[in-house]
Amino acid sequence: MLLSRYTSYLTTEKRFSSHTVSAYLRDLKAFSGWLAEQTVGVSLPEVQTAQVREWMSRQHRRGDRSRTLQRKLSSLRRFYDFLLRERLVGANPVRGVVAPRQPRHLPALFSAEQANHLLARVPETLLEQRDLAMLELLYSSGLRLSELVALDVGDVDMEQGLVRVMGKGRRERDLPVGSFALKALSAWLAARPGLCADDEPALFVSRQRQRISHRAVQQRLEVWQQKQGLPQRLHPHKLRHSFASHMLESSSDLRAVQELLGHADIGTTQIYTHLDFQHLAKVYDQAHPRARRCKPGTED
Repeated sequence: MLLSRYTSYLTTEKRFSSHTVSAYLRDLKAFSGWLAEQTVGVSLPEVQTAQVREWMSRQHRRGDRSRTLQRKLSSLRRFYDFLLRERLVGANPVRGVVAPRQPRHLPALFSAEQANHLLARVPETLLEQRDLAMLELLYSSGLRLSELVALDVGDVDMEQGLVRVMGKGRRERDLPVGSFALKALSAWLAARPGLCADDEPALFVSRQRQRISHRAVQQRLEVWQQKQGLPQRLHPHKLRHSFASHMLESSSDLRAVQELLGHADIGTTQIYTHLDFQHLAKVYDQAHPRARRCKPGTED
């Protein structure tokens, strides 16, 4: 009876799809079935936070991933919000229960050699000239896709070698632009009038003669990847990740890379510190006074 009322609520009042309703009920029935198996039977309205945590622990031990656990918690939380609204419980027992965090996986990055190969193509068309300028700028300055698309012509200072971007939280930052990127941008700016009107402010435009879209950039990068014969899928974040990793590998200056990437929290930048162990070992051997090995026959 209770599940029937809840199903009606999800369907008629919330207007959720049948697929969504089925997913919520599947999680709820799994939890209800587990409750029925316990020595001391507890009905759904009688559940306490301890039972929710115990079920989460059981699901985790059975191999549920963090994302699955979060979904199941969301299903239970929504159900008990409904019971709270119907005054069938005094509090939501799921509030305060947190699933393990989803591990943060980074996309595979390009090596410096792969990045050089990617950018070595000589543009043959107007679109390729634009594409090369976008690729060079993404890798040169570590831009987000949204930051690249939002750029206007006036945001680039060719003389100073700077680009001004508007990042998350409406935070502006000025970023250096490398010489290869400046060369590609200069060539694109000279060719750009052939693809857009004089009053178009966008730095990068599409065949429709207006600001290029996020999806169009992604599609053009996939075309470029195929033309260059790269085995890895090419997308904007991979270039940003490669930029950050290569900068850290060369400088080890986490704080500077944080500023370049526009991260408000340095903890976000630390995800880019997964450097190759052999490189770290080499730096350690060269830098640490007690890491240097004695040459054979020189021991005291």
